Amino acid sequence: MTRRFASAGVKASGGIRLEEVAAVLAENGYDVSNAGENLLRVVEPESGVVVLAALENNVLFFTISCLSIKRDQLSGETLSRMLETGNGIATSSFRLMPRKDGSVAVTLNNFCKLQDMGAEDRDDLLSCVEFLLVDVMFARSLLEGATP
Repeated sequence: MTRRFASAGVKASGGIRLEEVAAVLAENGYDVSNAGENLLRVVEPESGVVVLAALENNVLFFTISCLSIKRDQLSGETLSRMLETGNGIATSSFRLMPRKDGSVAVTLNNFCKLQDMGAEDRDDLLSCVEFLLVDVMFARSLLEGATP
């Protein structure tokens, strides 16, 4: 799989460069590409799961879209399962994001704060992505019954 990242040397105001983040992810087997200003598209090669990573100051935010659904098809029971303790979602949070077509994207989100891109930051960054990838598998199984 190709690991690519075209960088314009974008540096967040906190001193972390987006290309530094991209390099860490690519070195660890992810397919990484530029998806906009301070935004990366990260693909886990085995599952094909796409993660968006946005860098704001020294905080790296990760988002995975679990599914899109019509708002009226998202039942109270499903929403309750998403919020229950012990549902298998250990480190991430759900968000409902309206889409232009009237449906709702159910996303799973996580973040990590970066200091200097040393060994601890690299470990935190990779752990954050890995936890999110595990959580999305649980989340998708929770949401299976939500789609007709």
